[in-house]
Amino acid sequence: QVHVADSGGGSVQTGGSLRLACAASGSMYSYSRYCMGWFRQAPGKEREGVASIEQYGTQTYADSVKGRFTISRDNAKRTLSLQMNSLKPADTAMYYCAARVRGCVGEYDSWGQGTQVTVSS
Repeated sequence: QVHVADSGGGSVQTGGSLRLACAASGSMYSYSRYCMGWFRQAPGKEREGVASIEQYGTQTYADSVKGRFTISRDNAKRTLSLQMNSLKPADTAMYYCAARVRGCVGEYDSWGQGTQVTVSS
């Protein structure tokens, strides 16, 4: 099973950028088979999916981040990234990296500890 650890959060002003990173354990072959995703949870709100990237690179984004966020993966390095541009206060949340075997739909198998993103107006 792949285990993940996320990092890269911080505090920025509206319009700023941040890049989140996620490192996965396990073999490159195992990692490459997983769907990888980013989720976020703001205080008092439910966790929501932000972006996901399938085994062969197909990307999916929440409507709220389309055109601003870009998810990418490097299977050789077993890493996942989320480039976040034009950040808004509404993007403030704890962000989590997650991995799921056999596609991106359904419960994810492995979760990072979370990294805080705070956007001030």
